[in-house]
Amino acid sequence: MEKPAFLITLDTEGDNLWRNRSGQVTTHNVRFLPRFQALCEKYGFKPTWLTNYEMASDPAYVDFARDLLARGQGEVGMHLHAWHSPPAHALTDDDWRYQPYLIEYPEQILRDKVAFMTDLLETTFQTKMRSHRAGRWAFNEIYAKALVDNGYLVDCSVTPRVDWRGSAGAPQGKGGTDYSRFPDRAYFLDLNDISQPGQSGLLEVPMSIQYRHGPFASRLKKSWDRLRGKRRGPSVNWLRPVGGNLAQMKRVAEQSLGQGADYVEFMLHSSEFMPDGSPTFKNEADIERLYDDLEQLFSWLQSRTQGMTLTEFALQKKQQLLPAV
Repeated sequence: MEKPAFLITLDTEGDNLWRNRSGQVTTHNVRFLPRFQALCEKYGFKPTWLTNYEMASDPAYVDFARDLLARGQGEVGMHLHAWHSPPAHALTDDDWRYQPYLIEYPEQILRDKVAFMTDLLETTFQTKMRSHRAGRWAFNEIYAKALVDNGYLVDCSVTPRVDWRGSAGAPQGKGGTDYSRFPDRAYFLDLNDISQPGQSGLLEVPMSIQYRHGPFASRLKKSWDRLRGKRRGPSVNWLRPVGGNLAQMKRVAEQSLGQGADYVEFMLHSSEFMPDGSPTFKNEADIERLYDDLEQLFSWLQSRTQGMTLTEFALQKKQQLLPAV
C-alpha cells in the first residue's frame, strides 16, 4: 500500500443501549448519521457501517445506507447483538437485563443468528456481506467458523491488550473474551485458535489500542494489582473518541504507525452522534466538541493515511499474499 489505511468502523445500533434494559429499542440516531458520513467524504475516507438488527429494520437507515453504497462512499457490514437478533432463544430469565454474548449460546443458535442477520442485510442492501464485528466484542473459534461459512472476508472484533472476562454476560457464563495476548496487527485467522495466524480466508483486523503508560509499566502495574488481589486490565488508549481525547487518539495513531502497522482503526457507535444517545455525549454541546475533535483528527490523518472500507483493506491484504505473475 502507498499509505497505511484509515479504517473507520461504526457499530450501527439502537439508541443508548448502555442503559436500555427494557426491550424497547429506538433508532432515532439515524437522523444524525448523514453529518458524520459527510465529514468522512470531505476527507476522502470511507466508513464501514457495521449494522445490527434494529437498524437494518429502520426504513430511514436503509435509505441512508443504500445511498452511500450506490455512490461507493462506504460499506455496510454486520454487527450482532445476540439478545435482540432473531431467531429468538431465551438464554437467561431476562436476556435484556444480562445482554448475553453470542458465544454463550448453543452452537446451532449462534449459527442460526449469524445466518439470519447475513441474509437480512444481503436482502435489504442487495450486496454481499463481507465485514463483521461481534456485539460486545465477544468472539471465538465457533463464531469465526460461522462467519467463514457465510462468506465473510474480514472481522474486527479483537481488542488487543484488553481482557473482557470481567464484563459479565449470562450469569452462568465466564464473561467476555480475553484478548490480552492477541496480535495487534492484521492477520488471517487460524480457525482452531483465533489468537494465532493461520491459513483461513478470514482476515482479523484488531482495533488500534495502545498501552497508556507503555508495555513495561503496564505489566508492572498488572503484577502489583495481582499481588493486591485486584483483577483488571492494563490502562489503554483506543483510537476512539471519549470526549476531549484528541491528543490521545493522535498518540495511538502515531504509535501504531510508528510500530509498522499498515492501518489504523477508529471506532464509534452510531448512537454517539446523537445528543443523549450514549453515556459520553449527553447534549448538543458535547456533540459539537466531538465534531471539533473529529475534524482535527481527520485533517491530521488525511496526509498520513488513505481511506478504505474493511473489505477493501482485506482484498488488498489477500492480493499481497498472491504470488507474483
